[in-house]
Amino acid sequence: MKLAVLGAGAWGTAIGISLATRHSVTLWARDALAAQQLASTRTNSYLPDFTIPPAIGITADLASALDGCDLILVATTTAGLRPTLRQLAAAGSATPLVWLCKGFESASAQLPHQIAADELSAALPRAALSGPSFANEVARGLPAALTLASDDTEFAARIARELHHDRLRIYSSDDLIGVEVAGAVKNVIAIAAGICDGLGLGNSARAALITRGLAEITRLGLRLGGRIETFMGLAGAGDLVLTCTGDLSRNRRVGLKLAQGAVLDQVLRDLGHVAEGVYTARAVARLARELDVDMPITHSVCRVIDEGLSPRDAVQELLQRDPRSER
Repeated sequence: MKLAVLGAGAWGTAIGISLATRHSVTLWARDALAAQQLASTRTNSYLPDFTIPPAIGITADLASALDGCDLILVATTTAGLRPTLRQLAAAGSATPLVWLCKGFESASAQLPHQIAADELSAALPRAALSGPSFANEVARGLPAALTLASDDTEFAARIARELHHDRLRIYSSDDLIGVEVAGAVKNVIAIAAGICDGLGLGNSARAALITRGLAEITRLGLRLGGRIETFMGLAGAGDLVLTCTGDLSRNRRVGLKLAQGAVLDQVLRDLGHVAEGVYTARAVARLARELDVDMPITHSVCRVIDEGLSPRDAVQELLQRDPRSER
């Protein structure tokens, strides 16, 4: 296949490197200077230890990236998804696409498939790719397993087969909502896990937080129409465990810094990458209130990042909640 990867950040570059072992890949950067630097140096500051293979084309010209391609992979942030889809629509693209972002759009509290429904023709095949994966590890060729979800089961199965290779195992799913909710909310729980670790609360506390975080993800996901088995799978429990425990997790690092007393704006500047959980937390908390879904961890994260509640006080409030049945 000929693939166009739209977005030259860490994940776009990593997935491009991985898939270039099987397919023809063009990496699109929206900034012309950034594309020129990538093409000349074959390195990306977001993945400084890797060389972009010569076979991967690099361009800032969207028409050139789309020319003759069989599949588009949109590897922007959630905030960048809508403007990228608008560019595709304006270009008259009829190429099937897959998005790789994990989050709710901050302003609208919409999931990526809802954004796509706003911006694209209903007939255009589309899917989400999600699951436990760090860009650094995928670029290194370490094994990973992901889930590709679409309302079109044939499309999901076919694209999963095409993208699958010996270092990247791709499963298909028709639970698009469940996969997207799981991928979005796990970033919020990872901030809480980072706070837990930063306060030195121990492995037992972190395990409890991850488990109760999964309960929150599942409650919201079921209310929105997802299926419970999805939250027990790669896109759910798998991605949650990785993001809450892995040292490469951006959202966990945000929580670690907040626990040490750092100011959020400075944490995000120092991070140098987008931490989706910060923006998703606000959208999820708003949605949970509207739908009357109990999400205490999410609300506590919002109070820490937006209301100045100290991380230690947030933990204490969670611990002091009234006992209840686990189910």
